[in-house]
Amino acid sequence: MRRACPGTRASRACRVLWVPCLLITAGLTQAQSPGLFEAGLFSSASAGNKLPAGWRPLTFSRIGRHTEYSLVEEDGTVVLKAVSKQSASGLTRALSIAPAEYPIIQWRWKVNNILQTGDVHSKDGDDYPARIYISFAFDPDKAGILERLEQEAARLIQGQHVPYRAISYIWGSNSPAGTMIANAYTKRVMMFVVEGGDEKLQQWVTERRNIYEDYRMAFGEEPAMISGVAIMTDTDNTRESAIAWYGDIVFRRDQANSD
Repeated sequence: MRRACPGTRASRACRVLWVPCLLITAGLTQAQSPGLFEAGLFSSASAGNKLPAGWRPLTFSRIGRHTEYSLVEEDGTVVLKAVSKQSASGLTRALSIAPAEYPIIQWRWKVNNILQTGDVHSKDGDDYPARIYISFAFDPDKAGILERLEQEAARLIQGQHVPYRAISYIWGSNSPAGTMIANAYTKRVMMFVVEGGDEKLQQWVTERRNIYEDYRMAFGEEPAMISGVAIMTDTDNTRESAIAWYGDIVFRRDQANSD
């Protein structure tokens, strides 16, 4: 799946915007059970397969090198491995989940190395050894007039709506955990540094985030429906390399059920 953008710098901005956008076009999956939605059950897959069930590749026409994703056995469990060598691409899955009903996202990840020149404040440093996007559907009742015009322009050009907002949970190379900052390319994407630096390198870390509360903190409003989730390990801006592993990704009804 590709999207063309004019110019190298523009293609980087396009990547930030189209990651959540493509989530809403890949075929929606509704929540599966009263208490739990398994967005990425990689542990039940077979090692050696390229793509986990329900996930699709996301590549960009003006970024020639793509991150390699594969299902591998690591520490006795099948997980998703990402290898990025001056490259960028991702995997996406379209969803339809009410964040007020399934506010908790839980996942595991492991990072082999951080990026020496990674910088959340800079477009040139906008690379991350591991990140997870959560996109939110466009809600015309919440959008301003300029955003509605942008949505209409996107519909006419691409035949679809772009998401209203997105949250990106990142492993920041040179930023402390707890940092919240708008993406260098667009304020529509707010980034939360969940892990920062090299203290926890090469070890599995389990994360739990309250998406509902994070969205309200980031944008100061009630969230619309969650429209998708994406994984991306990218190093094309920094011209470096990174390896990461992603474990199962699930959405839960409440914190009490996340243990």
